[in-house]
Amino acid sequence: MDLAGLLVQAVSGAVGGSAVGAGAKKYSLGAVGNAIAGAVGGGILGQLVGTYAGQMIEGWVGDIVGGGVGGIVLTLIAGLIRDMTAK
Repeated sequence: MDLAGLLVQAVSGAVGGSAVGAGAKKYSLGAVGNAIAGAVGGGILGQLVGTYAGQMIEGWVGDIVGGGVGGIVLTLIAGLIRDMTAK
């Protein structure tokens, strides 16, 4: 695991989480919540995406794409869970 790559994934995940929170207001966790969920998702899912897509997308681009996708996915999942439990 590369620490610089993990940092890039976390930052791009935070950006992805914030973007999906702004776009899907119903599932938004708030500005800080979106960024935190996105950063965690970017770090965790970015590693998984990087492992499987590493042969197709190399280097920093793979870290950015994997982190962004991970941030979007985890933020949406957390927002869906929050929405379902609030009712």
